[in-house]
Amino acid sequence: MGKIGSKLLFDSVELLSTLPGIGKKSALRMALHLANLEPSKTLKLADSLTKLANELKTCSHCFLYSDTDICDICANPARDPKTICIVESIKDLIAIEETNQYHARYHILGGLISPIDGIGPENLNLNTLVERISNDGVQELIMAIRPSIEGDTTIYYISKLCSEKNIKISMIARGVSFGSELEFTDEITLGRSILSRTPYLIHDNLMV
Repeated sequence: MGKIGSKLLFDSVELLSTLPGIGKKSALRMALHLANLEPSKTLKLADSLTKLANELKTCSHCFLYSDTDICDICANPARDPKTICIVESIKDLIAIEETNQYHARYHILGGLISPIDGIGPENLNLNTLVERISNDGVQELIMAIRPSIEGDTTIYYISKLCSEKNIKISMIARGVSFGSELEFTDEITLGRSILSRTPYLIHDNLMV
């Protein structure tokens, strides 16, 4: 799209096209739709985005986005604090929650160990995980991490980190194929993978 007509419209298209999966044509359709809305509705959307930028918090326990310092999941007394499901991202947490098969707590790593990409253990939310294990009397860690070289490396590192603690470490069942993203796995398969988790055995031939 060239700079035809309104610069305000052009700038909106440029910003919308930076969103994941949104090309210039889709961004143009969205911008034109917003331009045709009642001004009050557009302003309401703008206000919501402003609050998202200025007021959104990250849970100090599990790193889920939240409106408060502690998210609803971590603050829920019905959630088992002694079991923690470890996931790579918020999208994976949401995918597991949608299965309605898991009723304990989570810990979001914020990535996976990948030396080739310059991502080491120090770049992940691991210090807080160790603190939670000690403070909450955690008895089981469920590794709900996508099956991949990076995922297996991360699982191995966390397992070694907890090797001196009396903690059960489980893997989700391999109903999720190697290299698959959890967020794109159907709810039934993902739910069964959580329920059918298996003990994790450390193989010392893996290196980080």
